[in-house]
Amino acid sequence: MSNQLQAKPIHILLADDDEDDRYLTREAFHQHFPVSKMSFVEDGEELMEFLCFTGRYANASHNLPELILLDLNMPRKDGREALREIKASDQLRHIPVVVLTTSDAKDDIETSYYNGANSFITKPSTFQRLSEVTKAIGQYWFNVVTICEHEVEG
Repeated sequence: MSNQLQAKPIHILLADDDEDDRYLTREAFHQHFPVSKMSFVEDGEELMEFLCFTGRYANASHNLPELILLDLNMPRKDGREALREIKASDQLRHIPVVVLTTSDAKDDIETSYYNGANSFITKPSTFQRLSEVTKAIGQYWFNVVTICEHEVEG
């Protein structure tokens, strides 16, 4: 059986201020889901601009992602605040949000789920483990569950 699992191209949006983490996560996903598209934002303000087609993304023609990977600890607007905004929005709440962060604090876990996170994962410390985690994320969200396809005009 091939390591390539997805049946269709998927669009993942990674919100993380750490350049190395963005690179490693992209590489890990690409190993298992080579036709996936990844977009990147560096903080919660940019994340909301991307999702709402405002600010630097006002004239963008991208599609909304099928999955958001969200770091909690980012500058300007952190992931906690962005998660609350996403899940409060009628246009965005359908997008699954997986918190992928260095935190393993009980309060962060509870608050993330309370605010609508679909999953909470503490970032692995090795690339091999990150590869395993991204494979599991992709298998679950794109090969097991049915995701709501919601068209939003940008």
